Amino acid sequence: MVAEWFRQLKESANVNLTIFYDRFDGLTYLNGLATTVKLSAACLALSVVFGIGGAWLQRSGWAPLRWLVNGYVAFFRNTPPLAQLYFFYFGVGSIMPLIPDGAGGTHRLFDNFQWAVISMSLFAGAFNVEIFRAGIEAVPKATTDAAEALGYSRFGAYIHIVLPLAFRISLPALNNNLVTMVKGTTIAYAIGVPELLTASATIWNASTNIPEMMNVLMITFLALVGILVVAMHRIERALHIPGYNR
Repeated sequence: MVAEWFRQLKESANVNLTIFYDRFDGLTYLNGLATTVKLSAACLALSVVFGIGGAWLQRSGWAPLRWLVNGYVAFFRNTPPLAQLYFFYFGVGSIMPLIPDGAGGTHRLFDNFQWAVISMSLFAGAFNVEIFRAGIEAVPKATTDAAEALGYSRFGAYIHIVLPLAFRISLPALNNNLVTMVKGTTIAYAIGVPELLTASATIWNASTNIPEMMNVLMITFLALVGILVVAMHRIERALHIPGYNR
């Protein structure tokens, strides 16, 4: 009944939403949505790991390690994410060794989806390093001194005391960066990852329904980002320490 209603809508109002009555278009869009969700989840997790690890290494007593992290942050913050994606996929990917596939052929070590995850995670992670660094610096030194006085090692104090407090402080800025990262997954279109933008382009090229699909695409991203924002705000409220850092 739903499919028939959308067919009649096309005939009566010339609103051609093929994803609701054409099985191929519908599956194409759902697969694109699933790919975007997987890409966003992988990049979200890895970028947070890069951010936490980089912020820790920035406080290393070994100067070359600090320089390495600062160079990573400077490179990924000061170059366009699309250029980075091309650099990894076409530049680094072209010199990676070929892996036998067991059927007499070969394939690259990473496919286009994996390169998109690597590139976008490193890009977002560079910003997360600075976000967590600011959060760590906002933790009062007296808190660290108290942890060390209780017998914590430097690493133990970071994991059990400093990082949990810094994470709470960093959540508002981290929320903004992760939202930007989810919206930025559309650049994976440039290397053929079948995410939402790629799926939409495939549909509107075949069905010539560009205005309808652009609206559907925007509404879908609005919903995805809205879910992330609500989830981050819930986490922020759950981890809030009354009276701390006020």
